[in-house]
Amino acid sequence: MADEQTKIMMAVNESTIKGYPHPSISSKGAFEWTLDKIVRSNTAGFKLFFLHVQVPDEDGFDDTDSLFASPEDFKNMRHKDKIKGLHLLEYFVNQCHERGVSCEAWIKRGDAKEVICHEVKRVHPDLLVVGCRGLGPFQRVFVGTVSEFCVKHAECPVVTIKRSASETPQDPVDD
Repeated sequence: MADEQTKIMMAVNESTIKGYPHPSISSKGAFEWTLDKIVRSNTAGFKLFFLHVQVPDEDGFDDTDSLFASPEDFKNMRHKDKIKGLHLLEYFVNQCHERGVSCEAWIKRGDAKEVICHEVKRVHPDLLVVGCRGLGPFQRVFVGTVSEFCVKHAECPVVTIKRSASETPQDPVDD
């Protein structure tokens, strides 16, 4: 049992400012905090699990202007989304490999907060780490907060990492 790795799941997303394949400020900050404060030099003692949840647009068309689409169009859109998500995850996986930290990464589609909590049940991590934009109460009403939901509903301890004030964009909803 002493040789068992501590499993840390991280929910990561793309930047709303730069888009794919750039990680959000919150995701990148949470990742760096996890490496600096938890993993430190004990790279063999931890395994990181990266989950990226792609949230489909309400109409299912993402950036498509057409009102009509064939089944092949939907398949192509999902394929493009998956490729974008893989490029995002590649950033985190490459960083782990450079530091000698074992990891796994995958993509799911759906409501981010629900999917994250479902994946926690499936994977059974020792800890869930999520980035947090640090929105005020007014902004949270309109934007919602995945991190608050995970703190309340995930079946493991959850650490939320706020962005530093110096990293907060002009519009704090951006990430």
